[in-house]
Amino acid sequence: MGGSERARRLSYNPVVKRNLDELLKEALKLPPEARAALAGSLIDSLDTKVDDDVEAAWDAEIARRIRDVDAGKVALIPWSEVRLRLIGQ
Repeated sequence: MGGSERARRLSYNPVVKRNLDELLKEALKLPPEARAALAGSLIDSLDTKVDDDVEAAWDAEIARRIRDVDAGKVALIPWSEVRLRLIGQ
């Protein structure tokens, strides 16, 4: 059974749906940092095939951005301001 077929079957299973609804309800009670960590872990769990070149490129990009922040080369914008800008568009 393919992934989409399995997901379709699970969505029609009332016991699984109830469990997923309860799990989501509990997860939404977590503080933002914990929800972000949980979301990251769930997304990572979907990546069964890792491209080492892509991972290395991202590691280099992250390191470059950290250096730029530490050196004061970039201006940081608080998330609350970014969100207001996005909503206003």
